Amino acid sequence: MKQVLIALILIGSQVINGQSELQNVEKTLQNYIHGSSYNELDQLKSAFTENATLYLTTKSGFQRYTPEEYAGFFKSKSKGEFNGRVGKVLSIDVVGDIASAKVEIAGPDRKWVYIDLFLLKKQGGIWSIISKTATRVDENK
Repeated sequence: MKQVLIALILIGSQVINGQSELQNVEKTLQNYIHGSSYNELDQLKSAFTENATLYLTTKSGFQRYTPEEYAGFFKSKSKGEFNGRVGKVLSIDVVGDIASAKVEIAGPDRKWVYIDLFLLKKQGGIWSIISKTATRVDENK
């Protein structure tokens, strides 16, 4: 009986830790979403590791960007002002110190909609995005 109780406590602890890790990953994703929606460049960059890679399709084709280059897309907008981007976390999967996530990003009045896929890594107790890619999924491509 004592062993069963100990096993249940350990399982409960793992569930609580798992939920906590999900919340920590979500916090990182919210830094990305809020930072890119309100032109808060420092908050946006804080979601990424310094050497993260972002793979995006632009008018020039498929390209790789750094977090600094990506944040530059928002620098001409007024800091703290909502730019119309609305983000919603669709899923998070955590395995140990790595995670994957799917986020929907929609433009003003949903004139465009993207699905962003992220890879995250926990280092020094902090979750950061190590890679991102996106694809447009609305019907007005």
